[in-house]
Amino acid sequence: MTYHPKSEFMRVMMERGFLADCTDYQGLDEALVAGVVPAYIGFDATAKSLHVGSLIQIMMLRWLQKTGHKPITLMGGGTTKVGDPSFRADERPLLTEAQINANIDGIQQVFAKYVDYNESDTGALMLNNAEWLDGLNYLAFLRDIGRHFSVNRMLAFESVKSRIDREQSLSFLEFNYMILQAYDFLELNRRYGCALQMGGSDQWGNIVNGIDLTRRVIGQEIYGLTSPLLTTSDGKKMGKSADGAVWLNADMRSPYEFWQFWRNTTDADVGRFLKLYTELPIEDCDRLGALEGSEINNAKIILANEVTTLCHGAEAAAAAEATAREVFEKGGIGDDLPTVALTSDEVGDGISIVQLIVRSGLAKTGKEAKRLIAENGAKIDDAPLTDAGLMINVDALANPIKLSAGKKRHALVKLG
Repeated sequence: MTYHPKSEFMRVMMERGFLADCTDYQGLDEALVAGVVPAYIGFDATAKSLHVGSLIQIMMLRWLQKTGHKPITLMGGGTTKVGDPSFRADERPLLTEAQINANIDGIQQVFAKYVDYNESDTGALMLNNAEWLDGLNYLAFLRDIGRHFSVNRMLAFESVKSRIDREQSLSFLEFNYMILQAYDFLELNRRYGCALQMGGSDQWGNIVNGIDLTRRVIGQEIYGLTSPLLTTSDGKKMGKSADGAVWLNADMRSPYEFWQFWRNTTDADVGRFLKLYTELPIEDCDRLGALEGSEINNAKIILANEVTTLCHGAEAAAAAEATAREVFEKGGIGDDLPTVALTSDEVGDGISIVQLIVRSGLAKTGKEAKRLIAENGAKIDDAPLTDAGLMINVDALANPIKLSAGKKRHALVKLG
């Protein structure tokens, strides 16, 4: 079905590639035209930062506000205690309340860069579902809410079915997660008039449950909209790179490394990523994405600058680009490279090059570092590094040492 939206938000979602599915295209579109629609996305606090995999949802909330509606960022202080089983092969490790709260503190930092929290009609709200979930009376909840859920129907949802089909355990604790998430939507509608839940397409079943529950309990008509689960053109899950998750918080992934992740985008993904992760006009995204040969590299630099500016600010983006040019074009040492600062005591009589490669984040383990050296993938000050037994002493660190893994990943080691 081809739907031609009347509202600006739906038009942006469709044109830029954000839309996978919607529970009622026309109903939602008309609600968006009629007035301000409060909409939420939930984020469970399973780590101290969100990674690039969550950026598509964050951009949806940003566009929602830019087109005249009210974004709600819901922290899963309550649901994180249970753990979302959607499309997982195993149960999530349970976190303590202190860990969850520390993670929420870390995650909240990123949202203010993308949406504006203020008192206006379209001002964003930061909420925590622990506010209503922590105080629930279990028997009352079972009687008032649990009775609206069909176990047969819940078993049929793909996220649960795939786990059962593989004969992997699904605990009663996790089975409750979808009921709690549905209850979130009901509570947000009651308290804040929230009429739309958005999320990745793996959340479809949870979203539909919330819509059904709200209709049954308070007779309200609300909507769900999902985004595609993104993979890169070579089939990798979005948000991961060769050296781990691409975190959005600067203390977990430096702005330079973040910029590099986008600069290293595969040619085939450039146009699509410009539409999803920047605010450049569609025609510019199409034009840049169609470039070939060395010209596509200019498009990748634009992509890296635009995404890094949104996440870390224009200065960080400019510094990252300058460092990249210095490192790659002139073979120099950029000021913005990830840096390991060592004390003289740490160096002692000498510290192994393998240990330095691991400390700098260019390899996860000593074994991986040795393999990198053996396969001629490591350099020291732009010269091939062939001796895995090399020891670096204090004198060698009179000037910073540049370590490289392949052509694109670099770090500095210096005396602090």
